[in-house]
Amino acid sequence: MRYSTLTQRIAGHAVAAWDIHYQALEQRRLGREIFLLSVGDPDFDTPAPVVEAAIASLRQGETHYSDVRGSLALRQAVARHSQQAVDAERVVVTAGAQCGLFATFQCLFEADDEVIVAEPMYVTYHTVFGACGARAVQVPVRPEQGFRLDPAAVARAITPRTRGLLINSPHNPTGATIGQADLKCLARLCQEYDLWLICDDVYQSLLYDGEAPNPLGLPGMAERCVSIGSLSKSHAMSGWRVGWVIGPPEFARHLGTLVMSMLFGLPEFVMQAACVALDQAEDEVRRMREVYRARRDRVCASLEDCPGIHAHQPAGGMFVMLDIRGTGLSAQAFAQRLLNEEGVALLPGDGFGPSAAGHVRLGLVLEAQVLAQVCQRIRNCASRALAEQPGRDIDGETQDRRIEHEAYQ
Repeated sequence: MRYSTLTQRIAGHAVAAWDIHYQALEQRRLGREIFLLSVGDPDFDTPAPVVEAAIASLRQGETHYSDVRGSLALRQAVARHSQQAVDAERVVVTAGAQCGLFATFQCLFEADDEVIVAEPMYVTYHTVFGACGARAVQVPVRPEQGFRLDPAAVARAITPRTRGLLINSPHNPTGATIGQADLKCLARLCQEYDLWLICDDVYQSLLYDGEAPNPLGLPGMAERCVSIGSLSKSHAMSGWRVGWVIGPPEFARHLGTLVMSMLFGLPEFVMQAACVALDQAEDEVRRMREVYRARRDRVCASLEDCPGIHAHQPAGGMFVMLDIRGTGLSAQAFAQRLLNEEGVALLPGDGFGPSAAGHVRLGLVLEAQVLAQVCQRIRNCASRALAEQPGRDIDGETQDRRIEHEAYQ
């Protein structure tokens, strides 16, 4: 049978990045103890008041069609909690940020449009680009520069076909952030070249220090900036599928028309729970952020002197990138060996882009003491790999690699 060309545009190497994760799930199903750190699913329970709000709504019979753009109450709650006070008419509710990103690209871009994005990038971005036919112009962010997105590199990537810039801060997979000065530079580029700025803000609540810069509040950006958020990470509500998109009024109308054909509205009881999450769970969000910070610190400290491995300390988010190049293995080989020998599932960095080659992504989704055990297993795997490499000194590193680490630090 024949399939549309869409099926080819959304296929690719990024889909295979999840292979280790699926192997780990199968091994767990068969009864093996697996430490699953390959996916960013919070291990916290959804705050109890949020769950109770959904139950109460169900008992009240709120199980029928809802406003396809999202209930007014939820859109108002999102507007109140946005960094820049916006009107509810600028908000469209979607089934998670992933759906919001997909729908946004469908409304803004089409075949052969160019959209600039930092590389490495979250693996589902590939299919989002492919579905609308736009071309991802990838600007590498290097581990040696802390994975910082350089506005000058973005400027050099702009061509007459460029229509937008997609940013993600804190960044998945690296945890790097975009500072206020760099954001202003990027905003000026968007205005100068008439570009859309799409902000994937799902990890904003997990910024460990300071406040996230607000592109919507910069002069001249309200009419060309789209912010995408969700409750999945911030409120441990990944399975509730609640997200939103904030943008200019005309864009919001177009998006509302599209989500009508995609979703025809979220369940009312889910949106009632989301209102409670936004209005009443601030203390829980703060607590979870501090737990993630403590886990980050525990992992980085546990691997600080690990031969063959360097942990990049993230400024936000729920992941730590581990540079494993010193082990002499590729990211895929190291991740496969770690799963086979130690029962630890991490995601190879190659699936996010070539700049993450030689890195694996560790999710901070287990308790700190368990993460300490995981780090010991990572050390064990690295030690065995190093022992098999010729030319190692007593500490397990080649002289060249040690010099590289010292230069980095």
